[in-house]
Amino acid sequence: MELERMHEFFKGKTILMTGTTGFLAKVFLEKILRTQPQIHKLYLLVRAQTSDLAAQRFQNEVIHTDLFRVLRDQWGKDFDSFISKKIVVISGDVSLHNFGMEDEQLKIKMIEEINIFMNFAATTKFDERFDISMEVNTMGVLHVLNFAKHCPEIKIFVQISTAYVCGEIKDEKTIMLEKPFEMGQTLKETSKLDITTEMNLLKKKIDELRSKNATENTIKHALKDYGIERAKLYGWPNTYTFTKAMGEMQLVHHKENVPLIIIRPTMVTSTLKDPFPGWIEGLRTLDSIICSIGQGKITSFLGHPKTILDIIPADMVINCMMTTIVACSNQTPENFIYHISSSLRNPFRIVDARDYSYYYFIKFALENKNGKPIIVPKPTLISSRAVFDIYMTLRYVFPLKVLNVVNKAFCQCSQDVYDDSYKKFKRVTRLVEL
Repeated sequence: MELERMHEFFKGKTILMTGTTGFLAKVFLEKILRTQPQIHKLYLLVRAQTSDLAAQRFQNEVIHTDLFRVLRDQWGKDFDSFISKKIVVISGDVSLHNFGMEDEQLKIKMIEEINIFMNFAATTKFDERFDISMEVNTMGVLHVLNFAKHCPEIKIFVQISTAYVCGEIKDEKTIMLEKPFEMGQTLKETSKLDITTEMNLLKKKIDELRSKNATENTIKHALKDYGIERAKLYGWPNTYTFTKAMGEMQLVHHKENVPLIIIRPTMVTSTLKDPFPGWIEGLRTLDSIICSIGQGKITSFLGHPKTILDIIPADMVINCMMTTIVACSNQTPENFIYHISSSLRNPFRIVDARDYSYYYFIKFALENKNGKPIIVPKPTLISSRAVFDIYMTLRYVFPLKVLNVVNKAFCQCSQDVYDDSYKKFKRVTRLVEL
C-alpha cells in the first residue's frame, strides 16, 4: 500500500484505544505516533480508579518504556509537548457500561470525535479466572461496541482477537478459513453454546463457593478450573481462546452497521525490526519455555519435533493491522477477518525452538544466584503424552518420594534439593498442561 495513502487516511483522525498497557497496544501506539504524527488525537483507556492514577500508570508502564526511545530521540526536547498534544489518558474499564466514565462532558466529546476504535483489551492467560475472562474478553467487547455505535464519525472498529479461537487442529493439512463465528456455534457439533446461560452458570458457581465460606484463594483456583472445564466442554483447549471466541460472536451478532475488522494473530513475539529489533515485554507464550531452558529448569518437554509453532513478530502484526484499517475503512467489508501468521511461508518447528534456545544459552549463559553460569542441558522432546507421563514419574515422582522419606529420617538434610526438584517438576507439568 502506498505510504501517501496511509498518511492521508490517518491525518486528522481520532482513535480510541483500549488495553493501552498491553504488549501489542504499546507497539501500535508507538508506530502511530512515530509514523503518523499528523493524527489528531488518541484517547487511551487505562484501568485505574482515578484519572491521576491512570496518567501515572500510562507514564510508568507505557511512555517510559524502552520501546519509545526511538520516538523520544526523534522529538528530542519537544517529546513531552508532542505527547501531551496528541494523547488523552482516560480512567476506565471495558467490563463496565460506558467504561465506568463519570465525566459526561468528556464522554460527549469522545463520541463526537472518535473515528477509529482499537480494542486491544484482553486477559491473555490461558487459565485466567473464568469470571475475569468473561468480563473482559466476552462482555468487554460488547461494551466497547455499544459505545462505538453512538459515534457518528466512526470509520472502523478493530477487534484484536487470536487465531486460536479456531481451536486445536487434528489434521495438519487443514486450512482454517477466515470465517466469523455464528452466535452459539461451538467446536463440537454435539453441543450448543448460550452466552447468557454461561453467565448465569458462572454467577451460580460463585454464589455456591461464597455460601460455603470459601476463601478468596480457593475461589480463585476454583474459577480457574471452572473456566478450563467450560472451555473443554465446547471444544476449546483453554479459557482464553473460549472467551475470545465468544467475544467474536458478540461482535458479529450485534455490530449492525459498524464497519468491523477482526484481527487474528498467532503467537506474537518480539519485534523484528521496528522500531528496533528484539523488543519484548513480559513472557509471551513461547518465552516461558525459552526462559526455563536458559535457567536449566526444563530437561524435557512434550511436543513432536516436527510440530509447527506459528509465531509472528509484533511489528509485522501492527503493519498488517494498519494496512487493513486503511484498506477497509469507511465501508462494511465482506471479508472482515484476517489471520496474521507465519507457518505457511516460514514454518518454525518445536525442534527449532529447542535447538536455537539451547545453543544461544550455551554461548550466552544466564547466571545463577551465586553469579555462576548456568549449565544448560539439551531438553529431550517427547512426542507422546503417555510416554511423557512415564518419563516424569521415573525422573521426578519416584525420586521425590524417596527424597522425602530420606528428609524425614535425617532431619530435612536434603530439603533444598527436594524443593528445587519439586519446583522443576511442577513448572514443567504446568507448562505442558497449558
